[in-house]
Amino acid sequence: MSYEVIVIGGNFAGLSAAMQLARARRRVLLVDAGMPRNRFSQAAHGFLGQDGRAPAAIMEEGKRQLSLYPNITLRDGRVVHAQKQDDQFIVGIEGGGEELADRLILATGVRDTLPEIAGLGDRWGRSVLHCPYCHGYEVSGGELGVLANHPHSAHSAVMIPDWGATTFFTQARFEPDEEQLAKLRARGVRIERSPIVELLGDSPKLEAVRLADGRIAPLDAIFVAPKTAMASPIAEQIGCAFDDGMFGPVIRTGENKETSVKGVFAAGDAASSMHSGTLASAAGVLAGVHCHQSLVMQPAG
Repeated sequence: MSYEVIVIGGNFAGLSAAMQLARARRRVLLVDAGMPRNRFSQAAHGFLGQDGRAPAAIMEEGKRQLSLYPNITLRDGRVVHAQKQDDQFIVGIEGGGEELADRLILATGVRDTLPEIAGLGDRWGRSVLHCPYCHGYEVSGGELGVLANHPHSAHSAVMIPDWGATTFFTQARFEPDEEQLAKLRARGVRIERSPIVELLGDSPKLEAVRLADGRIAPLDAIFVAPKTAMASPIAEQIGCAFDDGMFGPVIRTGENKETSVKGVFAAGDAASSMHSGTLASAAGVLAGVHCHQSLVMQPAG
């Protein structure tokens, strides 16, 4: 079939984009691989009207609401290839043939790569966290840590004391400079230079960390910014340009969320270094609105 828009990705960004197009009465196909980045989290926080709800429940309700619009088709599956042919896009779905569209919206998300430390991965999204605005309140008042994984980690450590007593673990790799040290000291952040080698406790809870020198440091939660990569090859396949983001590559977009490939829009974590459900949803709304306007404003004939 031929659609006016195919949205690839059914998380907050993709669902929000599809909603705008549904309400504009456009023929839309949304394809979702069912592997959202937030699948490890028990609850979304800081999302007005959705605070404390499981991400899966939010997405399920979003899909239910979208399904009420007769011009929307929802499809489970993984998009494996896409290409531009003349003024249309050919999208291949694993085990399901090909579909055509006049426009694409990429809400394909990112894949996280965590430091290789024993006990870290199985606590991801529970007591190993990436965003204090998303999860800081729930661990506030405890012993908190920041695991240095990139040069900007010290900036994160300066923020965390608003939620609890904070230790910055440099991992013997990211030593703060003098300006950073002054800010950390002013905020009462302890600095630990012996690397963490293991997380301890009844997983997914965290009780302490073992350091390379053998000491045990009590800890209730630790924040780490993982390195990110595209969760889907589609943006690269179709020729989208990328920028170097803070944690990994991001799809380059203009203010209207259009990529470097005309007719292709992008939203969510794949197109931004700032990651949260609220921001992804807002970016999806913008992508959907501007995608619709690009259909309306195209030259006659």
